[in-house]
Amino acid sequence: MNSSSNQLKQLEDRFKRAQDKWTRLDAKKTLFEEQLAEKIKELDSYFETIDTYEKARVLLQQSAEYAREQAKQQIETLVTNALQYVFGPLFSFQIELEEHGNKAVAEFYVVSEYEGVKVKTRPQDSRGGGVVDIVTLALRVALIETVQPRREGPLLLDEPGKHVSGDYVLYLYEFLKSLSTMFNRQIIMITHNYHLAQSGDLSYEVSIKDGISEVTKIDNT
Repeated sequence: MNSSSNQLKQLEDRFKRAQDKWTRLDAKKTLFEEQLAEKIKELDSYFETIDTYEKARVLLQQSAEYAREQAKQQIETLVTNALQYVFGPLFSFQIELEEHGNKAVAEFYVVSEYEGVKVKTRPQDSRGGGVVDIVTLALRVALIETVQPRREGPLLLDEPGKHVSGDYVLYLYEFLKSLSTMFNRQIIMITHNYHLAQSGDLSYEVSIKDGISEVTKIDNT
């Protein structure tokens, strides 16, 4: 009888250990899946940024010399204004055009100044993701406003400045407002940032409850 009880107890202990191990492995699996989903989102954002840069390069490369210089100045001015709006007057955007054969090749740089020393880096190598976000956003707007004939309609933004730190969100909001006024475009934005959501003239919060989306108007007064 005691032998059967001991065997049962051993089986229960083994089952409990196996169950605990499975629980730990399942938690790890869930964590890995979440990390994978986040990395996929980051990769998609990276490819989207690269696509924006390539479109700007193509625009500059295919333009005639005079039109190229005009486009270069417009893009530099807009992106510089964006950087200075958000990060301060010590930032600027620079495009360098070089002739390779019969084709102009464009390279993009962010120029920043620290203690009187100017540092020139590619946008993706600048400090943090916030600079990349602002450069990419401004480049997209510059492309829309530079291409002729001008395309009408609202500016659709998905998580603008998602890597911009909280210290600079207010300045990002002011830049977006200036864009809307300058180019007479409505901005329709999707964001998880509470402060950006509150800054809109009209805002809605979408939440999911029991698998059903619920939309609530946000009072921005």
